[in-house]
Amino acid sequence: PARNTIFLSLALAWAEVLGAADIFIGVNALDYSGYPDCRPEYIEAFERMANLATKATVEGEMSIRIQTPLIHMTKAEIIRKGVQLGVDYSITHSCYDPEPSGKSCGECDSCLLRKKGFHEAGLHDPTEYLHQ
Repeated sequence: PARNTIFLSLALAWAEVLGAADIFIGVNALDYSGYPDCRPEYIEAFERMANLATKATVEGEMSIRIQTPLIHMTKAEIIRKGVQLGVDYSITHSCYDPEPSGKSCGECDSCLLRKKGFHEAGLHDPTEYLHQ
């Protein structure tokens, strides 16, 4: 819930310290329905706010840009790109409602999107789910 606001706020603070103009976040269009802070409109609004929030942007020394390289990719495309980049999906976690042991529930929106993405990519999902 509104976690991208937190992620982007922390990234903005760190970007200001570093003098960085670009902030990257992995939001995705498929998440729009359950996660409104993944919408392009939200990202654009945050970018406008970010450019009103730092000394360097207000003084015209730089502009902050929020980069969303995954926003128009399908989950299958994202998973395939991860494989190309050498991502070890056995150490990644998507579940919003894991068991105390850490096992993914298999039923939350995030688990369902992940399972669908691996299926559509034609790849094995190494995640162990409580509910297959």
